[in-house]
Amino acid sequence: MKTIALLLAALLAFPAYAQQYPAKPLRLVVGFPPGGANDILGRLIGARLQEAWGQPVLVENKPGANAIIATELVAKSAPDGYTLLIGASGAMTFNPGLYAKLPYDPVRDFEPVTMVGSFPLLLTSSPSLPAQSVKDLVQLAKASPGKLNYSAGSTPFQLTMELLKQQAGIDVRHIAYKGSAAAITAVLANEVQMTFVDAPPAVGHIKGGKLRALAVTSRARAAILPEVPTMIEAGIADFDVVLWTSVFAPAGTPRAVVERLQQQIAASLRLPDIRERLAALGIDPVGNTPAELGAIVRADIAKWTAVAKSANIKAE
Repeated sequence: MKTIALLLAALLAFPAYAQQYPAKPLRLVVGFPPGGANDILGRLIGARLQEAWGQPVLVENKPGANAIIATELVAKSAPDGYTLLIGASGAMTFNPGLYAKLPYDPVRDFEPVTMVGSFPLLLTSSPSLPAQSVKDLVQLAKASPGKLNYSAGSTPFQLTMELLKQQAGIDVRHIAYKGSAAAITAVLANEVQMTFVDAPPAVGHIKGGKLRALAVTSRARAAILPEVPTMIEAGIADFDVVLWTSVFAPAGTPRAVVERLQQQIAASLRLPDIRERLAALGIDPVGNTPAELGAIVRADIAKWTAVAKSANIKAE
């Protein structure tokens, strides 16, 4: 009886806790360096939460190990709604199929809150590379197997390129970098010849002529770069990769707190200035429910685990 009474008391306290929440600063943990899509989205959402709730929201970058460091940190944090993960699809749905052991389980250890935005990747190359299209790039790579290099700022970018290698029958070498900005810098410096990258850190270089965009990985062209063909249009059949950034709380966070977070973030994503800002970055705002996000996470884990197994790719 005592246990039941304690449980009932805790359940009754949840609405009151949610009404008082947040009563202190929040921390948004990002698993990548500043400058990439996840960092930008985290800072946009953090600023809106701070404005709406009057509590400081601190964005903390914890890059390293394909976002495993940041993801584990949040998974082991107190489930009180004050430490949240700006969770990339790489850490939550690619890593499970690539690592034999992870220090977190993306389904068991987290409460899904909402998807902030989704976005395709861009296949980009150095303007000095004699390849004006995906077809040219494939021909160049086939003429010099193993001679061209590509940079990858995280696991999804590497796996996306490995899929291209498999489908196009080419051999280009992987060189790892920490984050999108560093992967792009490697192309600009001619350390590597190409990279798959998210649009936000690349668009300025593309429009400035310092980086060449060969294709976008979504089925439809990106509004931010409508002149760039899709990978399917470029001749790579059924090539469809769209990544996302979402907010997650540690497992056990009160449902009322999760719902309050979801409602406020979704409301922020409906604001015209936020939508314009995201459109300029090539990101589609989402703001779905925790249940909808949870279903996407489970489906994507199954999809990318199968892809990694088929390609025989394992992370060290």
